[in-house]
Amino acid sequence: MEGGFPFVDIIFFAMVAAFLVLRLRSVLGRRTGHEKQRSDPFAGRPAERPADNVVALPDRSKPASTVASDSPLGAALTQIKLADPSFDEVSFLQGARSAFEMVVTAFANGDRDTLRPLTSGDVFANLEKAMREREQAGHTFDSTLVGMKSAEIVEAELEDREARVTVKFVSEQVNVTRDDEGQVISGSANVVDEVTDIWTFVRDTRSRDPNWVLAETRTPE
Repeated sequence: MEGGFPFVDIIFFAMVAAFLVLRLRSVLGRRTGHEKQRSDPFAGRPAERPADNVVALPDRSKPASTVASDSPLGAALTQIKLADPSFDEVSFLQGARSAFEMVVTAFANGDRDTLRPLTSGDVFANLEKAMREREQAGHTFDSTLVGMKSAEIVEAELEDREARVTVKFVSEQVNVTRDDEGQVISGSANVVDEVTDIWTFVRDTRSRDPNWVLAETRTPE
């Protein structure tokens, strides 16, 4: 029957179209609104529980806490935990190490947009001044963080709900400053230096913002 062929063709092409749609979905995936986003190194621990079908494995890259609970430092950290139950020194150190690398790299690259939210007003002003003077002189600063030897909490305090945690970083870096002609004026591209930095991070425990900011930097006396 000739009148039946167009109807069969329509069904056939509809089935092909449906098949292609399913294939595209399987290849491209569908956005569900739950895609993983880049984590903030200063953010507190997430409140969500892992899915029932996910087995959480220990993160062996996290530095272990060596702070004795009965020491003055341990007591100060306990005060911070009471004010902010999400605070955990091991997770904090992990984030601090990531933030250290971000700040060092951003400063070398003159990346003000990255530095601004990670630092307090005073620290950012000091870094911005150094970057501006470097740029005006036509100098470039290359900094490579070869590795982190250690990161430990050395000071902590809670004052009027403001938590302050100081971390001592010992890292290996290659730092070179060049003039406008590319000539080395300080440092060496062939020398790995051991650098010790002492950074203080602060956070208002009453704030809904879980982020810590770099409020002070110094070197050992």
